[in-house]
Amino acid sequence: MPGPQPPPLHLTARQRALLEPLVRREHCSQQLLRRVRIVLLAAEGKNNEQIARELGLHRGTVRTWRDRWLAAASRLEAAETDTESERALTEVIAMLLADEPRPGAPATFTAEQVVQIIALACEEPPAAGCPVSHWTPRELAEEAAKRGLVERISPRSVGRFLKGGRTSTASEPLLAQSGARGSGAVRRSGQGGV
Repeated sequence: MPGPQPPPLHLTARQRALLEPLVRREHCSQQLLRRVRIVLLAAEGKNNEQIARELGLHRGTVRTWRDRWLAAASRLEAAETDTESERALTEVIAMLLADEPRPGAPATFTAEQVVQIIALACEEPPAAGCPVSHWTPRELAEEAAKRGLVERISPRSVGRFLKGGRTSTASEPLLAQSGARGSGAVRRSGQGGV
């Protein structure tokens, strides 16, 4: 017994003209290729089960991309009204076939704040008015909050920022260190501290 027939998906000549070359393109991600094929087969009148069987996909995957295309019908139509350029329509189609943003917590600190904290770490602590010979993540966190770079930040977050761009075998420390310590030698990465 056949299941319910999905809503029909209609492609205009311009939409089809932008999608079909993608199937024949040499350098096209498999993910994009599958999505384009789903849309083209749906436009041929095939149901989700037929498309899923033909492409070796789960029926829910086919349904997702059919529904997404159908939900964007008004945006596609609006982009089609720009007859001078294919650019608007191409952008809408590219957006439709791309992954949606994944859920997750937004970044707590801006890139600018991270850069400012790293710049602070490169300053000599005595020059910043700190009575220490070298920075620790805790002292950097306190100084960043004191300067108003961030409202508050944990020493662990500071440590992650400082380790983010380094390899595990860095030859030079990231933090500026005072020559006022014992021998005046600069402590190498991996010998304690950050």
